[in-house]
Amino acid sequence: MSAFQEQKTLVRAYQAALDTSPAGQSAQAIAPFMVRDLDWRGMHPFHEQAGLQAVAELFWDPLKRAMGPLQRRPDIFIAGQSEKGDAGAVWVVEMGQLMGNWMQPWLDIPATRKLAFLRYAEFNRVEDGQIVQSAFFCDILHMMRQAGIIAVPHQTGQFMIAPGPRGGGGLLYDAQDAGEGAQTLYLIDRMCDNINVNRTRFASFEDELADTWTRDMTWSGPTGIGASYTIPRYIEQHSGPFRARLENRQFVGHLSRVAEGNFGGFFGWPNLSVQNGGGYMGQPKNDVQAEMRVVDMYRREGDKLAENWIFIDMLHYLNQQGLDVLARMREVHS
Repeated sequence: MSAFQEQKTLVRAYQAALDTSPAGQSAQAIAPFMVRDLDWRGMHPFHEQAGLQAVAELFWDPLKRAMGPLQRRPDIFIAGQSEKGDAGAVWVVEMGQLMGNWMQPWLDIPATRKLAFLRYAEFNRVEDGQIVQSAFFCDILHMMRQAGIIAVPHQTGQFMIAPGPRGGGGLLYDAQDAGEGAQTLYLIDRMCDNINVNRTRFASFEDELADTWTRDMTWSGPTGIGASYTIPRYIEQHSGPFRARLENRQFVGHLSRVAEGNFGGFFGWPNLSVQNGGGYMGQPKNDVQAEMRVVDMYRREGDKLAENWIFIDMLHYLNQQGLDVLARMREVHS
């Protein structure tokens, strides 16, 4: 059985303390569970922050003032030893939605005074009984869309609130059979190798995907790209345009890649760099080698991957293209 129960218990205690603390008291709430000089990585405009005090003051307290009290609604919760980055490091990973009544502006995005969902994935690295490193990815463009602001109109997939795993079962609070996680990680590795190394051995793009994916796979992409269902629609609505319009794709690597049970995932900072060959997300061709910071979460079904949830720091990527989404929003909606 997997040996990550102490790390899971620590992260769940951190989450409970954070969730029940009011705005202005986040730092005191999370201090018992994190090293003071926490290495934290978040989406644009937060980027990298050093220290739990900065994380609380810049991210959690403003979010709570805007939407608190927040209700955590997780869909996936796993832990494992990473085979990438610092190999062997233990990471606890959660994905889901933070829900609240959006009563005050956040990042100057106008409040709706209605129910709102912030989609998130969080990776916490645990050492010696404390969280030492954390990455919090969230879909800021999705929040803007809920406020009626369509920042990226050229979306190839469907806009929606991403569903959790089909059939549930993603909250692995109890110990799991290590062999199941190893099988999931093997499939994730094989899928990545097919993209980066083995692509030419397949007769078609669809054959490449069918090697590791169920035909009725679902791909829940970030706002700006959207969601797709089945291999043919995924090719049409995301992977095809991605490969056709983004040039000089260079894989950088992952800081964490873990799996437990039928679920797994990774993140990189960045994962890859690309050049926009023209038209991707509505942006003109340019020579910028822009980095993409990405989280991928997966569910395995038998001997294939069946579901994929993706977070990309879209604001950071677009900012490198010369489009400051938040600044443009402030100009238009001021």
